[in-house]
Amino acid sequence: MAFEPSEYVPRFAGGHLQTLYAWARPRRFAQLPAPVERCFDVADDARVLAHCHWHERPEGHPTLLLLHGLEGSSLAHYIAGISDKAWAAGWNVVRLNQRNCGNTEHLSRGLYHSGLTHDPLSVMRELIRTEGIRQFAVAGYSLGGNLTLKLAGELGTGGLPELKAVCAVSPTMDLSACVEALERRSNIAYEFNFVRNLKARMRRKAAAHPGVFPLEPLPRIWTVRQFDEAYTAPHHGFRDASDYYHRASALRVIENVRVPALILTAEDDPFVPTAPFFDEAVRRNPNITVVVTRHGGHCAFVERADNGYDGYWAEREIVRFVSAHVHS
Repeated sequence: MAFEPSEYVPRFAGGHLQTLYAWARPRRFAQLPAPVERCFDVADDARVLAHCHWHERPEGHPTLLLLHGLEGSSLAHYIAGISDKAWAAGWNVVRLNQRNCGNTEHLSRGLYHSGLTHDPLSVMRELIRTEGIRQFAVAGYSLGGNLTLKLAGELGTGGLPELKAVCAVSPTMDLSACVEALERRSNIAYEFNFVRNLKARMRRKAAAHPGVFPLEPLPRIWTVRQFDEAYTAPHHGFRDASDYYHRASALRVIENVRVPALILTAEDDPFVPTAPFFDEAVRRNPNITVVVTRHGGHCAFVERADNGYDGYWAEREIVRFVSAHVHS
């Protein structure tokens, strides 16, 4: 089914302005009911927390699983924004925290990483078994977008028949290219913020699991790459950060995506280059719709609010796309 995105008229030109405005602007969702907390045991030593919005008789509604970005959580504004729009369109919504995110460091012994698709897949399989859910879509932002596309690529044909569509906004699907872009001088504020949060999380992690994670490397870490060299790669059995970036990138399996997939990204995204979205593996896959806008920043895509519409274009397009691929 061909998908035609609605017209996008950015409120601001400039990727930094879009990115920072969307990140800093307070948002409220009066029509969205309070979520129900639920924990999922995804491994013997790992539990993840989700915030769920269930309609009456959940099995009679499609379910949208949402995946946040690096150092985000289920409470991120874009996760709440999509939840609000999807709920109004009749979807159950599961807002999943990555391992250790959303103040859950005590729930899992290990760390998360950008390609850890095991956890969202485990959550969906449990909900199929316990709630009788028969139609899923998955949507992710940034790191969560990479996870979303990698999950669909790994499943290929018939891996999870209940998965009907996936969406990725500003996905870091070529991790090496994104880390290189993040290291530009113009992005120093973004990298500083990411690294500050990663280091704070490691301190909380060490406090929750004494003796498991040494903190001696932290004073020498100033970049995401250095953090991944010291912690992410060795903890998950990767040779080094470069090996991790290659093996965890969705681009490596994108040709195997067999469900309808929507990718939204912007030319002025500060640290997600557009080149990977024109890769032959993407272009040749008829299941993937790629929309590259001139403006939009990173995970922003803000236009002017109008007549009950709050102006968050990507959130609206996600709900339009996934709703077109479920059976009523």
